[in-house]
Amino acid sequence: MSENNSDISAVNAGTSQSCEILPEKFNIGPFTMVIFGGSGDLSKRKLLPTLHHLCYDQNFPDEFAVIGFASSKRSNEDYRGIVKKAIEEFGEEPVRRECWEKFSKNLFYISGDFDDENSYRELSRLLKEVTKTTEKGTREIIYYMAVPPQFLPEIMEKLSLCNLCKGMFKPRLIVEKPFGRDRASAADLNNLILKAFDESQVYRIDHYLGKETVQNIMFFRFANSIFEPLWNRRYIDHVQITVAEAIGIENRARFYEKAGVVRDIVQNHMMQLLALVAMEPPIGFEADYIRNEKVKVYRTIRPMNGEYIDKFTIRGQYGAGTVNGKEVPGYRDEKDTFTDSNTPTFFAGRFYIDNWRWAGVPFYLRTGKRLKKRITEISIHFKQPPLRLFSSGCEIREPNILVLGIQPHEEISLHIGVKHPGIGNQLYPVNMGFNYERDLQGDVHFPLPYERLLLDCIKGDQTLFARQDGIEEMWSVVDPIIERWENTRAPGFPNYAAGTWGPERADELIQIEDRRWRTW
Repeated sequence: MSENNSDISAVNAGTSQSCEILPEKFNIGPFTMVIFGGSGDLSKRKLLPTLHHLCYDQNFPDEFAVIGFASSKRSNEDYRGIVKKAIEEFGEEPVRRECWEKFSKNLFYISGDFDDENSYRELSRLLKEVTKTTEKGTREIIYYMAVPPQFLPEIMEKLSLCNLCKGMFKPRLIVEKPFGRDRASAADLNNLILKAFDESQVYRIDHYLGKETVQNIMFFRFANSIFEPLWNRRYIDHVQITVAEAIGIENRARFYEKAGVVRDIVQNHMMQLLALVAMEPPIGFEADYIRNEKVKVYRTIRPMNGEYIDKFTIRGQYGAGTVNGKEVPGYRDEKDTFTDSNTPTFFAGRFYIDNWRWAGVPFYLRTGKRLKKRITEISIHFKQPPLRLFSSGCEIREPNILVLGIQPHEEISLHIGVKHPGIGNQLYPVNMGFNYERDLQGDVHFPLPYERLLLDCIKGDQTLFARQDGIEEMWSVVDPIIERWENTRAPGFPNYAAGTWGPERADELIQIEDRRWRTW
């Protein structure tokens, strides 16, 4: 790497070459984004600060508009004041006068109920006034559904009724999770959306896919020839995927009591991570080629019956404990939860992918609230050498492990064994690591997840968005688990203390085959 860290070294025919990485700038044409729920928590914490950041970063054209649509009565100026306050509180950079003037003059507000047809007539009038045509002669509109799913039927119906889905506009639709409560409701939701929009217009957003390290899984696998030949059942013993959170349910009890950990994390985030690790090489880096390979993974995950679920999945619910030196209450003592709640806050399970590449390789998934620390990572554990040639002072032999860290640190590390200095022949474990923040210094921009995803939608790139068949297949994997757990009460809830790594049975799940969870 060069002194200013702006180059990446490349090796070609035995000589070192220097590849200059130039900042990417996209030629984005005029567009308008309508945010349903434009004054809600998601908008204030994520969407509006991200849009301002993109404007601040000069990624936006001069001709754009952002329209907030919500029920509260307020003027355009009132809304601009709310947006400015949100940016000051949750934004990545200070509000600069010249940037704010450009951004704020393009902010507008529609006050109305989601089932009020007159509000959509007003929206149509405003869109005709503020939208500008692109070089292709189209008017690009993005409808962002920053609202709970129960509002979608009315919004879809009214958008279609007022001719806001087709005609003079070229719209796209961004939908936030949850995408249903099970496969049947996900299919119903999709049928509802497709009455107004085509599949090519729909962007189902999972912010995990906007993280740099998650995107880098594909680059790491398919751009480095030294690992792909080993990426199979002959060399890999097992895979672990951990999504651990130190926080509790915060103020989401009403949602969480209906959802639980499987719907909240496993069905979407963890299934996406599993697919990126397990998928076959796509024939090209285009949206549907990649999403086709993900769907194949979901369809080959071994189905689970009641006996399998009872034996190879573990549920947990946190009790009172200590996290980061602070005493915290148990789940059943959180505000708005039931005192005898059966809702799981922890999941661990063993999955198998029954295809040629992964036959017999267990994938261990683990996630939970109020665990010891916040960490998300994927670890690929390679098989041990067939013979133990070297001595070691440690009773447990460390295998080679490839670790893809996603949060809080975005990094890649490889655990290998070397000879310890001295006259003996002692094997010693060491790490070879790459850390994004440490090793890519200088003028390197680390985009926020929503930043990348919003830009992709504006550009019309669906690669990092879920397709409907993938959504339904992910539900097919977890639906039997949810049904089994909801129809049988968990014995002994709460069964792990806050600030630990979960119930003891989760350790037994992996230790029964002489494996162990990674710890930090």
